[in-house]
Amino acid sequence: MAQSPIRIIGIDPGLRRMGWGVVESLGSSLRFVAAGTITSDGKADLASRLCQLHDGLSEVVHAWQPHEASVEITFVNKDAGATLKLGQARGIAMLVPARAGLPVAEYAPNAVKKAVIGVGHGDKKQIQMMLRVLMSKARYDSDDAADALAIAICHANNRVGDAARKALMRAI
Repeated sequence: MAQSPIRIIGIDPGLRRMGWGVVESLGSSLRFVAAGTITSDGKADLASRLCQLHDGLSEVVHAWQPHEASVEITFVNKDAGATLKLGQARGIAMLVPARAGLPVAEYAPNAVKKAVIGVGHGDKKQIQMMLRVLMSKARYDSDDAADALAIAICHANNRVGDAARKALMRAI
């Protein structure tokens, strides 16, 4: 029986801009599906902005029907207020796919960079260069969407590693 590709959405949480990227993974091969950015109105109150992010991400999940989700763990900022707001946006990034019945994996920024560029430290330009190498057809409208694709790739790589480990354990 032939395997079906697994559709993965990567989400880069943010209150102003929430990046999203969808890839399909089949074994070790990856295929770009879609990417974009959800924005909130910076002049609106916090509750309204969170609603905008929720509604936008819900539309994306409904439209692209991913099987699994991956979200970047947020960086703790020196500004406690900004960190709290980012955490609330991250809650939306985790809630929407969970409410859609998707398993949600979380990855630290260094793990995402290591999965895409081979080292745990690097800049956005390096990530975007590797995205062009890994998926030449990938198109994205912001750095946040590119980061979201990298998060999805990180999850796809971890799925392959997990499957290999499980197969090895069954063989032992």
